[in-house]
Amino acid sequence: MDEDLLTIGAFAARARLSAKALRLYDRLGLLAPAHVDETSGYRYYRASQVERARLVAMLRQLDMPLARIAEVVEAAGAESADRLAAYWADVEARVAGQRTLVEYLRGRLSGRSSEMYGKFVVETVEVPAQVVITETRHTLADELPAWIGGSLGRLAAAARECGGVTAAPFVVYHSEVSMESDGPAESCVPVADETAARAWVAEQGRGREYRVRVEPARRLAYTRISKAQVAHPQILAAFEAVEAWLRREGLEYDGPCREVYFADWDAAGAEDPVCDVAFPVR
Repeated sequence: MDEDLLTIGAFAARARLSAKALRLYDRLGLLAPAHVDETSGYRYYRASQVERARLVAMLRQLDMPLARIAEVVEAAGAESADRLAAYWADVEARVAGQRTLVEYLRGRLSGRSSEMYGKFVVETVEVPAQVVITETRHTLADELPAWIGGSLGRLAAAARECGGVTAAPFVVYHSEVSMESDGPAESCVPVADETAARAWVAEQGRGREYRVRVEPARRLAYTRISKAQVAHPQILAAFEAVEAWLRREGLEYDGPCREVYFADWDAAGAEDPVCDVAFPVR
């Protein structure tokens, strides 16, 4: 056997890990021994594996999923650092969303709804009539974010054949979307050329529920929220704040509620404004 190999005990001491942890890393496919004795089953490691062992241990302290750990340790140099940065950005976005959710739930549980709604600034805006291409789907709340991103991406790509995008895309909720109610929801992208849009929809067949319609001019009451606040159910606080404002102002609903996405979602940070939660009013 290679004299440079270390027993699991010696390697564990050098890596400042337990033999139990090393056996776990082996079982998870994150750090395999350099040699396993066929007769005794003893594991042996090389000194050059110490750095990887310590890296795996530190990444596990970040609660990183095993698949992501494997991606980081297998990548080279700057790519490995980039993968770690991407994971941590996801963590920070999730924590920001959870922080907003906690604030929402505390307000609900303590009966401070009016104080909670006061954090949202509600304004009105006049929106002109516009031609939109749309995709409609029945979806539950946990499926909604992925569908919104995918459908708006598909419609934005189609808009290139329809004279281009003319205004911010938006999602209309024709009925409640929650963990029990599946909408439907309708993604909408305003385009310049109605004739081209109708031709594009006619070419799509029956795979997805695409439509072209003329969205009438509307007055919207809205509040602007951050990327972290878009997550369900904390976004409900924004909808409720606008509804409370409508009651105080004596305004009536004039169509289904919507989310208007005016910013680059991928480039935005957790606290950056990205979306207007809006109700058509009269």
